[in-house]
Amino acid sequence: MAETHVLFVEDDDVIREATTLALERDGFVVTAMPDGLSGLESFRADRPDIALLDVMVPGMDGVSLCRRIRDESTVPVIMLSARADSIDVVLGLEAGADDYVTKPFDGSVLVARIRAVLRRFGHAGGPQGGGSEEDDSGERGVLLFGDLEVDTEGMEVRKAGVSVALTPTEMRLLLEFSTSPGTVLSRDRLLERVWDYDWGGDTRVVDVHVQRLRTKIGQDRIETVRGFGYKLKA
Repeated sequence: MAETHVLFVEDDDVIREATTLALERDGFVVTAMPDGLSGLESFRADRPDIALLDVMVPGMDGVSLCRRIRDESTVPVIMLSARADSIDVVLGLEAGADDYVTKPFDGSVLVARIRAVLRRFGHAGGPQGGGSEEDDSGERGVLLFGDLEVDTEGMEVRKAGVSVALTPTEMRLLLEFSTSPGTVLSRDRLLERVWDYDWGGDTRVVDVHVQRLRTKIGQDRIETVRGFGYKLKA
């Protein structure tokens, strides 16, 4: 099996070197860059499998770099932030990041988050589609919700006949909703099923991705049920 190539952008020399060594010990191939501009150049030249971007890097900050990467690719992106309550976390997710990890972090935690992201991206791009294995025995083909068409086999979405471009995480989120239309899905369930978190997580990740999905498929298609979660209007 091919080795996983990680682009790691971090301006702190100690963190960059220590994290690179930790990832390499777990079998990853790492290209580490000290600033956003060199990170963008490396991304375009090497086309890594996943990008780890520190929010505060010189030249081009991590949020801007994430946005540039997302304009060109659906490669998974994890943001690294020094503060869990920072607005930078939300800005990074809104820019197209799939997840974030708060610094300082344990190397094993970072590796687990990377592997979780890579697992769900593999599911989202493969023939099984999104969701867990038990979902695969359910409805197949094209699901219709008004003018929204969800092709669960071709992994394509159309709104009023026009193709809608979704990231793999957004696709998995929509598949989770579309296989349970009209059912309220809690944020914790979505974290578990879409983000592969069996240890909990920050529900801001869910909220931001739901909002991003709404902008693409229609603001009124996914309803907020206050105190409980979200549901797809059947």
